[in-house]
Amino acid sequence: MDAIIWNVRSVNTMQAFERLILMHRHHHFEFIGVIEPMQQSNKVERYRNRIGLAQAVVNVSNKIWAFIDEVFEVTILYNMVQQLTLKLFHTETHVELILTLVYAKCDPIERIELWDSLYAMATDMTSPWLVGGDFNVIWDEEEKFGGLPVSLNEVDDFRHCINTCNLVDLGFKGSIYTWWNGRSEEDCIFKRLDRCLGNMELQQTFPGLEITHLSKTGSDHCPMLLKCDIEVEPIKKPFRFLNFWTKHENFKAVVKENWTADIAANPFIMFNYKLKNLKKILSSWSRSTYGDIFQKIASLEEVVLVHEKQFEAVPTQMNRERLHKVKAELIRYLALEEEFWKQKAGMAWFKDGDRNTRFFHAQVRGRRKKLQLKRIKDSNGNWIEEDTQIAEEAVNFYRDQFTEDVVPSVFHIMDHVPTLIDEEQNEMLIANPTREEVKKAVYGLNGDSAGGPDGFTGAFFHTCWDIVGEDIYAMVLAFFNGQQLPKSITHTNL
Repeated sequence: MDAIIWNVRSVNTMQAFERLILMHRHHHFEFIGVIEPMQQSNKVERYRNRIGLAQAVVNVSNKIWAFIDEVFEVTILYNMVQQLTLKLFHTETHVELILTLVYAKCDPIERIELWDSLYAMATDMTSPWLVGGDFNVIWDEEEKFGGLPVSLNEVDDFRHCINTCNLVDLGFKGSIYTWWNGRSEEDCIFKRLDRCLGNMELQQTFPGLEITHLSKTGSDHCPMLLKCDIEVEPIKKPFRFLNFWTKHENFKAVVKENWTADIAANPFIMFNYKLKNLKKILSSWSRSTYGDIFQKIASLEEVVLVHEKQFEAVPTQMNRERLHKVKAELIRYLALEEEFWKQKAGMAWFKDGDRNTRFFHAQVRGRRKKLQLKRIKDSNGNWIEEDTQIAEEAVNFYRDQFTEDVVPSVFHIMDHVPTLIDEEQNEMLIANPTREEVKKAVYGLNGDSAGGPDGFTGAFFHTCWDIVGEDIYAMVLAFFNGQQLPKSITHTNL
């Protein structure tokens, strides 16, 4: 299910509607939420006919419109100045959705009426609930560039409302800033005023829901494109160590501080415990240090364009310094993006060439396509296509491969094996490896190759050998002295 929510005010409403119609022809939206369009009510029917959706609803202030596909049965629940809430029942899938389109007031006092109406709906909300639109307030300081300092009272009121209503931000792709005041130099301001929120029921019903911030053509607000796939199961992504982390000045300090264990166990369990704990720490550290690099690039590219226009219009030293600062930040994130795709592509032969993330991305897509399994034959020679059946058959196949029905107990054949080495050579072969030998083996790992099943790459062990080396050596000694790997630990990187 595709949909769009857009505040089309201020810049060129006619241009915005023309763009909306073109997007609808491409995506075939099932519902469209339009905030603050042209004021004349006679425009509703005209645009409904041009857009081609069967039903049109407009709120009492004539500032929130909803165009709904005929596959929905529509019931108006709330029709207020700052929000329009509809109950949508899909006649084909029988899925019920509560849709709240928001156009919040600029004044924080007037917004209290909106927060109160959301509180009232949330008290007995059991259906999937989507709340989207222009909230005219940001969540934190990261969502604003330029202008006056953020009012913490406004932010606190907004956060309290969203948290109390058990709503969560549904995330997005594209630029973090959904609104630009259209000005330059010191007056230039970017904010994230538009967002989509949902309750737990919505996320369970639409696990593949994805929001994209499109460009601001035709308005000072960007459209929010919603793609909802009811059949896509949520994928829990495994941990993957990113090699560019090792270049951060604080990386080793984070590893050293958190390479600890509050348990006493054999070396295998100890090493596995420390790795698992470190995964959580590094994931959290990466989010706070780098954030979403792709989202950050989209936002910085937008800011660079604004500063370039400022410098062209007023080529002062101050504007030049501002431009260079944001460009330097963009270049830093572009380098991180390149490192990400180089590692993802797994192309060890490509070293320090020109930046070409499209090439690396193509390699990743090509490899994924080759690795895709559409169907396989089971042990009886029958073709199976369901993902769960394919996974089950693969597990059974390898379990049979590595399971013996009969364990041999007679080894007379060993009597016919000639002795080819002397006692001294045998002592060398069965001697415990030294620390230097283990270190040499670890450094023999290709740092740029794909990580092991635990997600850690050779680059991690190279960089952090002085921290993790003793645990690795203890594990190797335990193995060479006959200590078995516990069944609870299925794999390590070594």
